Amino acid sequence: MIGGAEFLELAINIALGLLSLAFLFVLVRILRGPTLPDRILALDMLLTIGIGYIAVIAIKTGYALYLDIAISLALVGFLATVAFARFVLQRWKIRAERLENEKRDLGAKE
Repeated sequence: MIGGAEFLELAINIALGLLSLAFLFVLVRILRGPTLPDRILALDMLLTIGIGYIAVIAIKTGYALYLDIAISLALVGFLATVAFARFVLQRWKIRAERLENEKRDLGAKE
């Protein structure tokens, strides 16, 4: 039978292993992502994995200060995701305006 401390240590090791595996998959998506939104979503997931690492380390060490760091990182990550989304939206608007202008110019030439 496994005691409580041994079970906690096993769970922490499994969590760190799974987070490391997820980190590798996300890194592949960042490098190979076919579009910019895919890469932005992968960066957001990377931030979430980082928060998971911090939470697991907080449980392992018993320091609650790590949770404050994780919350701060989550807030900054949320703001970064919103900024990236606005950037992509603005980029698509500019691209749509260019296409509209090109169609109008082609229609005027005929």
